[in-house]
Parts: sequence; structure tokens; C-alpha cells
Amino acid sequence: MIITYIHRIGWFIGLVLLQVLILNSVHIAGYATSFLYIYFILKFSSGTSRNELMLWAFFFGLTIDIFSDTPGMNAAATVLLAFLRPSLLRLFMPRDNPDSLIPSFKTMGISPFLKYTTASVFAHSLALLSIEFFSFTSIWLLLLRVLLCTILTVTCIIAIEVIKK
Repeated sequence: MIITYIHRIGWFIGLVLLQVLILNSVHIAGYATSFLYIYFILKFSSGTSRNELMLWAFFFGLTIDIFSDTPGMNAAATVLLAFLRPSLLRLFMPRDNPDSLIPSFKTMGISPFLKYTTASVFAHSLALLSIEFFSFTSIWLLLLRVLLCTILTVTCIIAIEVIKK
């Protein structure tokens, strides 16, 4: 049990540093930014309670907000993702899997994991960028940014999954 929390804290610190020091400064074509830090939320065991997941998500998003000078935007989007995650996981997880598994290519299969990851990243990106825009006057620009950020983030998550295999 304690090893699990040490492992989570290690990922927490590593992903915060990666996001804040590197990825927040990388804007592809001025539109796409990778939100790789949500990988932390996506990789929790399916047996984790929604309350625990939302607490981890809040503190993770708040930490990103503190270092990125974005008042509560990341915290709100990550808590929304943590709230939606069990439903998305149930939607895309094969029925014959055990009750508690850690989502990955190996445990879910490639197609269900990609669908789960893409839907989760899209929901997070839509929430975060809608809060950032706070206007629907340029809806096409918002949707373009959401789509590009989703593609970039999913590509980064796939790269990590392939490396971890």
C-alpha cells in the first residue's frame, strides 16, 4: 500500500515538473499544447473510489495552476475528468476484465485503451480550453484548439505507453 503511494507521488512530481517546465512552453503552431499531466489521472486503478480520484485530481490540478499562474482552470478540468473517468472506463473497458485493473494497452487492449484515452483527453481539453476562452464568439478556434491539443496529448500518452511496455 505504501509503495503505491510512493509510486504515485513520484509520478505526481515528475509529471508536474515536465508539464510546468517544458510542455507549457511548447505551443505547436500557436494552437496545440500537450496536457500530458492528465496521464496521472488516467492511470489510476479502476477500483479507486471516485472521491479519492477527485481529491488527487484537485491537488494535481491545483499544483499545475500554482506553477502555471492559471487560477483554478486546471483544477476544475482535472476534477471534471476524475468525475467522468469511471463512467468512461466502464464504457470502453471490455466486459471480461477483472474488477480492478490499471488501464493500459496490455490490460485493456489497444483499441479500447485508445478510445478511453481519446474521450478522456477530449473532455479535459474541452473543459480547460472553454474555461480559458470563456467565450463562444470564436467557437471554431476553440474547437480547433481542442482537437489539436487532444491529438497531441493522446500521441504523447501513446508514446509513454509504448516505452513503458
